[in-house]
This record gives sequence, C-alpha cells and structure tokens, in this order.
Amino acid sequence: MKHLIILGDGMADEPLEGFGGKTPLQMADKPHIDWLAKNGQTGRLITVPETMHPGSEIANMAVLGYDVEKVYDGRGVLEAASMGVDLQPADLALRCNLLTIEKSILKNHSAGHISSDEAAELIHFLDEKLGSDKVKFYPGVSYRHLLVVKNGNKALRCTPPHDVPGTPFKEVLVSATSTEAISTAHLLNELILKSQELLENHPVNQKRKNAGKAVANSVWPWSPGYKPKMPTLKELFGVKKSAVISAVDLVQGIGVYAGMEVIHVEGATGLYDTNYEGKAQAAVEALNTNDFVYLHIEASDEAGHEGDAELKTKTIEYLDRRVVKYILEETRKMDEPVAIAILPDHPTPCALKTHTREPVPFVIYKPGIEPDGVEVYDEFSVKNGRLGLLKGNEFIQRFLEL
Repeated sequence: MKHLIILGDGMADEPLEGFGGKTPLQMADKPHIDWLAKNGQTGRLITVPETMHPGSEIANMAVLGYDVEKVYDGRGVLEAASMGVDLQPADLALRCNLLTIEKSILKNHSAGHISSDEAAELIHFLDEKLGSDKVKFYPGVSYRHLLVVKNGNKALRCTPPHDVPGTPFKEVLVSATSTEAISTAHLLNELILKSQELLENHPVNQKRKNAGKAVANSVWPWSPGYKPKMPTLKELFGVKKSAVISAVDLVQGIGVYAGMEVIHVEGATGLYDTNYEGKAQAAVEALNTNDFVYLHIEASDEAGHEGDAELKTKTIEYLDRRVVKYILEETRKMDEPVAIAILPDHPTPCALKTHTREPVPFVIYKPGIEPDGVEVYDEFSVKNGRLGLLKGNEFIQRFLEL
C-alpha cells in the first residue's frame, strides 16, 4: 500500500463569534474531505510539545514522526537545506523575514506578501550593503529569506514576527540569553536597524507605496540554529522512497533532511492563489514512483495570520475541490491501493492571527478500512473518532501500519 499525507497548514481554528460559533472547517463546503472522514477513521494529534513554540516547522516534523525535542534546531537551518546552502558547523542560520514597520509598529510579518522577484532584489541589495565575511543574506520565497552568521551564538531570544503584529518593534528586538551571545544579538539588531534605513526609499518600495501596497522596509531575523542531525524516514520507519511537495522552504528543508525527493510545482505560492491543481497532479505522479508522499499546502495558515475567516474558509473549499477531489479520483484508478491522511500541522485561529498548540483533527482513510461513525471532518466531530488523542510518532506509526 502507498501512503499520501495532505497537510492543510494552519487549517484548524476556534469557534468564531461572527460566524455563528463555527470554525472555517465547519463553515466550508468540503464534500470530498468529509467523504474521507465518513469512510475512514479519525482522531486528534498533539503536534507541539509543551516545551516548544507552535511553529510550522516543529509541527510538520512532528506529523512526520520526529522527536522534535531531540532533533529540532531552528527554522533557518531547514530553509538553508531547501535553498542548497551548505552550512558549516559554526554557521548560525536564521529565518529572515521581510516585513512592514509603520510608525515604529510591526504592522505585518510578510510585507503584504511581497512577490519573490521584488523580495530577491531587496535581499541582494541588502547583501551588497550589509553582507561581509561574517554575514550573508540569501533570497527565498516571498517574504521568507535566510540569514547566515558565521560563528554566531544561538543563545538568543528572537520573536517570531507573525506572533506580534501591532507591537512596537523595539520591544521585541533580539536579546541574548547568555553573555556569550551578546555580540550576536547586537549584530542582529544592528542589521534590523540598518536595513530600515536602506530599504525605506528603495525603488521596489517606492513602486509598492505608489501602488498602495505594504512596503518591505525591514528585515527580521528569528529561529536561530545550527545544522541538525536528523535520521531519514527510511532510517526511522523503513520508508523506501518518499517525496515532499510544498511551496515553502522550511517544509522542503525538512524533506531534504528526511531523505525525501523535493518536488517543485510551478505557480505554487504558499497563498490562496497557489497552483492547487498542479500540486494535486504532482502528488498523484509522485505516487507512481514513491511509497510515501507528503503534500503540504500553506494557504489556510496565511489566511489565519491575516485574520480573514472568509478567505480561510475559501482556502479549505479550494483544497477540497481542487486537490482532494482529483486525488480521490486518480488514486482509485491505481493498481496499488493508496492510504490517504488529511490534517493541519497546528491551528491558526483567525481571532488570534497566530499559531496555537491545540491538538489537530486528522483523518486516516485506507481502502477497506472500517469507518468509525464520524460523518464530517472538523475540530469537534473527530473527538468521537476511534483513534482518540495521539502524540509523538503514534500518528505516523498508525498511518504506516508499523
């Protein structure tokens, strides 16, 4: 049997007052996802340990069965792997957002979801002006970039910018948690302040300002770490051949360390306008040559960060009819049966605009499986599911039948 996980990033939510106490999952018209629930088995999964921040990188690694408290070492190193940046043992890698500061307030974490082309021009400009033998900027996708500091110390307190929209940025600058890291913290804060001076009047931002768009007038480094030692999925669970499909560097980077083939899909943006059909087709094609495929779709998470419940509902409906429908139709034609799981990595409640560590709802469907009586898929229906509340690698073990 082959295995496919469809990961709707941040898809889970909390009841919304303005929507009759329903979540986007409850509001969405999603007949194909509900079919999986009706014909599969359901439950909830704890993806974020109490000791850790509920980041997508941690939660996605947990879904794949990793003991994140042992192997996780920052988001930046995962994105470096995705970009093909070869880190040396003393290299400190950090996620580096382009974002918007307005009247000293951190307005958003994404510079209005700046395009990759615009962002690359800004990142190359910053590397030219601020880069050195010690500091290097690497362009990524949209607002998500990489900063590498040679011989940097990771004993830092860095604030994820999507957690603090509306906060005076000086209140959440980098701080050191050891005396050895003071110079690294000072360097990173200096880069933030200098970037603001350099970016404010850059032609890219002038064009964005004239078009009424949010400007990318600051960098924001966070999630520091060194190159991790992660076993592959083959070493962990005996998965012979596997592939990952995602628009975001951090999930692709997890795939690199997990020994997975990284499949790039043209038009995959990480937003509501991503190439859903292209991703679905890539997943089906990947099942022809792989035993396990991980299909990650970011759109619902970004809608949650924007606090846009209607858009989040729409992204779930897009996932249902533009991804799940096609996958169900095509996998039924395959000679070898395909097990399908669907779940988010963590909730991103629209009311909070950030991640939480609440357990996430999941469905596991396998041809011939005995259904558990759950009729629809949402945060509350699955509490009656046969598989109960799982944690650690229990989900992936159950899914792979190990």
